[in-house]
Amino acid sequence: MPFIEFGGKQVEVDEDGYIVNLDDWTKELAEYMVSQDGMTLSESHWEVINFLRDYYAKYQIAPMIKILVKEIGKVMGPEKGNTKYLYELFPDGPAKQACRYAGLPKPTGCV
Repeated sequence: MPFIEFGGKQVEVDEDGYIVNLDDWTKELAEYMVSQDGMTLSESHWEVINFLRDYYAKYQIAPMIKILVKEIGKVMGPEKGNTKYLYELFPDGPAKQACRYAGLPKPTGCV
């Protein structure tokens, strides 16, 4: 399996770059992963990442985009619970990209 060299240790990832052991995730690792993709995280990004981590802790599943949009809309309102807003934050796919940064498995239904 591939790995990310971070903080003096090797963090195992799958072939798509998702962390294998969810306990390896840290905020600093997320920021490192994001920097490797040429991005930086704003407070808005962290809102979505933290939402995903809470959702996963509650349901033990990473939501696909349709469910992510609906659930964020319930919690954060329609101005944030829509695909346009989420794609502006995570242009490679809100569910897929945000889950990778959140240290979660690839959402079901994502290619």
